[in-house]
Amino acid sequence: MQASPFTSPSAPESPPATGRLLRFAAFSVPVHAAAQPILAFVPAIFSRQYGIPLATLGLIFLIGQVLNSLLAPAIGALSDRTTSRLGRRRPWIAGGGLLFMAGSAMLFFPPAAPSTAWVLTGVLLYYLGAAASSTILLAWSGEITRDYDQRTRISGLFTLLSSIALVLALLLPTALDQFRPGDDALRLTLLGLLVLATAIPGLALTLTAFPDSPAQSGAGGPDLRGNLRAVFGNPLLLRVLASDVAVTTGQGIRTALMLFVVTVYLERPEWAAGFFLFQYSFGMLAGPIWQRIGMALGKTRAAILAELIQTAINLGLLFVTPDRFGLMLFLAFAQGLSQGSGNLMLRAMVADVADQHRLDTGEERTGLYYSVFSVSMKLGGALAVGIALPLVGWLGFDPTGANSPEALQGLLLVFALGPALAHALSAALLIGFPLGERAHSEIRARLENDPPALQPAE
Repeated sequence: MQASPFTSPSAPESPPATGRLLRFAAFSVPVHAAAQPILAFVPAIFSRQYGIPLATLGLIFLIGQVLNSLLAPAIGALSDRTTSRLGRRRPWIAGGGLLFMAGSAMLFFPPAAPSTAWVLTGVLLYYLGAAASSTILLAWSGEITRDYDQRTRISGLFTLLSSIALVLALLLPTALDQFRPGDDALRLTLLGLLVLATAIPGLALTLTAFPDSPAQSGAGGPDLRGNLRAVFGNPLLLRVLASDVAVTTGQGIRTALMLFVVTVYLERPEWAAGFFLFQYSFGMLAGPIWQRIGMALGKTRAAILAELIQTAINLGLLFVTPDRFGLMLFLAFAQGLSQGSGNLMLRAMVADVADQHRLDTGEERTGLYYSVFSVSMKLGGALAVGIALPLVGWLGFDPTGANSPEALQGLLLVFALGPALAHALSAALLIGFPLGERAHSEIRARLENDPPALQPAE
């Protein structure tokens, strides 16, 4: 019988079975399958098909993102101290999952003439549900095992499933464009079916995969001051968060400008959706590869290596020209193989930082720390859009009209140098990070021998 990490702190711990981990991560599939279409397709379709102004849609989605960012830390902190017969993580994932499905259904299956209120309600339900379910799922994943390498393995499986979900979500519009170009209603329907068809069984599989952990002594409560102190008073966590903001900013700049580069600079509009699919298809291989690298080198060194590789790939984009499309495809292939590698390591490092915090203070802050980590990911994406789009516009790029060679060169420079600098900064922030495998083993041993949860928190 497999040992549970919640039975006894001193009990020997067996590696969680792969099949059981895949069950546990199942709900991450619909969450990641919905994320890209919600931002890439829903606003454009609701504007073009239903006549809702882009400015209105932009404001609605901004409200949703802000709500998601603000609520995630509070939900994580509350889950740390939840006491229910179902556990402390499971009720939040269940409730969030239902809200996520309700919001997704409203956005992917709208009525014939959806109102602004309909869109706003759908967006709010979607983001609230995503904040509750995905944030707590990340926190729970850090508690399945206390083993340093097994946490990397779990993070790798999440990355693999996320990549598969993203590829599926990109495959549908790519295939549809070959047979029914411009059919926005059918595009929404197909994407909605994908999300809901994976969400219903995925939620059930996630909730029943592992026993939930009970609330622990010293768990972080809704006290804002205490939560802020636990976050901003932890320099190790701040380094991980800053590194992740840099990673997601680089990724976001690429995503925001990719269509412009492919369709306008490279003059390959037939690759508009297919290019994303080409790149992210190789992302399915990235998780297992980087999981092994992380176990061999340690999470910190693997993360630094991953970000330096990303830096080199993006610098290579400076040499792409319209007659060097093959080089663009090669760099996209390399990008796919390294896709999410830095995020994988950083996600696994959060649990190690939470262990250090518990040892130092007797406070359980895993849920809070993972919720703040999810905010850092969203912040990076917001920074990317806020930086990249105005900057290329200032450089003269016009997505609707003719562009001078200087404007096109400016577009390429931002597309290449922006992510390169961001990934280099991410690597620099991790140099000298002290929580390696040996340090974490010592932390784990002390937690097992003298659990500070039994002691009053300061």
